[in-house]
Amino acid sequence: MINEVRNSVLTILNKNNYGYISPSDFNLMAANAQMELYEEYFSNFNKTINAENVRTSGSDYADIAKPIAEVLENFLVTNSLVSKIGYNSYPLNQFYTPSVTTTGNNAYMIEKILCYTQVLKSGTNTTLNLQALEDTTANFITSGVTVGDIVVNATTFKTTFVISVSATILVLNEDIFLATSNKYITYSQSSISEAEKVAAGKITMLNASILTAPSLIYPAYTISGDIINVYPSTINSYGAVSATYFRYPKVPKWTYITLSGGEPLFDQSQPDYQDFELPNEDGYKLVTKMLEYLGISIREIEVSQFGTAQQQHEQPSFSMQQ
Repeated sequence: MINEVRNSVLTILNKNNYGYISPSDFNLMAANAQMELYEEYFSNFNKTINAENVRTSGSDYADIAKPIAEVLENFLVTNSLVSKIGYNSYPLNQFYTPSVTTTGNNAYMIEKILCYTQVLKSGTNTTLNLQALEDTTANFITSGVTVGDIVVNATTFKTTFVISVSATILVLNEDIFLATSNKYITYSQSSISEAEKVAAGKITMLNASILTAPSLIYPAYTISGDIINVYPSTINSYGAVSATYFRYPKVPKWTYITLSGGEPLFDQSQPDYQDFELPNEDGYKLVTKMLEYLGISIREIEVSQFGTAQQQHEQPSFSMQQ
């Protein structure tokens, strides 16, 4: 979709000889336009829920909330959190918030924190197998490991689940063990608990009371900067905590090869190529958003006004009705 958006933008700009936009400028404005539309989805979803509450929204094909939710759910992911290690490798009940460094993507909004409280078995992968974990010193059956239990690579922090169990081998849903030196931890799937978010100013008072102190059944967490503190403090193992969150969209990048004449030619085979992550029907919105930005960039008020006017003439949406 990114090439179609760029061609549309260039066509409109060149129609009245307003100028040319370089690939680097296009990529910068494309990222801003995508992020602006992404944030509008959350706002529009809130408005559709309010409309349903006052019975001004329909059902079936008139259920406007459903397609908005489906778009947002494309950005909903669950990843294990990387734990923070204390002095002399002392385990801490602190975990890093999702980021490119720890989970591969940044969190736009955390939906919930999940804790696995029962460790079934831990050790080291002794034999390299495809899509499996093998520990010749273990007996997974007597350790109580069953199909569906969670397996964490404590070296790479990747997580998957068990699909078959034998005494020394666990067949996994994903191939996460790529070296015999990788350490592992298995958690019981039935031991999962959802942690309640608590304000940092209240957690001390809660911990001081026998009646309100967080427990393994009812854990709690606070967020301080890029650290998530989980309570009780016994929840401190690798892979013990995972987060379900809305990630940021990947930054779009229009990649190209340069011809002898100097005109860039679209080339999506480049390793850093990235298309828009919004649905195809948002293509025209991306074009009009970028025209607004470009009108300011090239100091042509007509271009900016054109982009704004096109948005006002779009199919009415909740963001425009209110």
